[in-house]
Amino acid sequence: MNLKEALEKKRFVVTSEIQAPLGDEDPEELIENLKKIRGRVDGVSVSEVELEGVVGDNIKTCDLLKKNRFNAIYQTTTRDKNRFQLQKDLTLAHESGVENLLVFTEDYRISGDTLQESMFFHVDSGKLASVLDHMKEGQTIDGQEMSERVNFVLGSGVETPWGKNVPRRGMEEMEDMMNVGTGYFLTNPIFDLDQFERFMNQVGTFNVPVIAEVMILRTAGMGKFLNRHFKSGLVPDWVIKKLMQAPDKTKASIELFADTVNSLKDLCQGVHIITIGGEEKLGQYLNAAKLR
Repeated sequence: MNLKEALEKKRFVVTSEIQAPLGDEDPEELIENLKKIRGRVDGVSVSEVELEGVVGDNIKTCDLLKKNRFNAIYQTTTRDKNRFQLQKDLTLAHESGVENLLVFTEDYRISGDTLQESMFFHVDSGKLASVLDHMKEGQTIDGQEMSERVNFVLGSGVETPWGKNVPRRGMEEMEDMMNVGTGYFLTNPIFDLDQFERFMNQVGTFNVPVIAEVMILRTAGMGKFLNRHFKSGLVPDWVIKKLMQAPDKTKASIELFADTVNSLKDLCQGVHIITIGGEEKLGQYLNAAKLR
């Protein structure tokens, strides 16, 4: 089942994410790791990555995913792209057979074997709407006819405020994205389930699926880094202590993941799993959480 079908049938959605290979990295090796979970996730998103001037080709990676029978999700940003660049990228993605689009204003990324400081912003809905509306009508933004109409399953990033009510502007931005055609919202990483439940109670009136991002923490050091560089207090102290004191850190990590996912099953419509460079171990976590 692909992402569109899972959303339409109101199935609990399971997606994950990979980073487009950089430089001499072998994309085939990445796919080999993912083959272990083929059929167990509804989609795999590919993030845009640039490191020291080297840019990962996420459209090529999406194409490789599709050739290996994965439902690819093209992930892009809007802040530093004008409408023509957005149109070009979305057209290339469509020509590669991509049916799913996940957008942020400026994407935060946490990838590889170490965590990198990152930020999260809302989507530039006006710019995106202008491009998508034209493409749905089979036209470019300068009025030229396209070979066919283009329509994506659209997901957009939303930030859940830590321990606070959703600000009015945040609610308005979610409504703006609904008007653009958002089929689901993807949150920032969720650790505080009580706060997330309050968030869900506030946005429930939108009747748009919310998919919670769940990060696999393998060590206490990862949790400390997130609190120091991403958001103070994001990872609760008890989580860090559990990982620090556990004689079997892998077991503790899997238990934390499974407990979080099982709690989220009653709160939202799915999970988006960030493995932080541990794609080859994802199957163990899916098993523990009874996901597919």
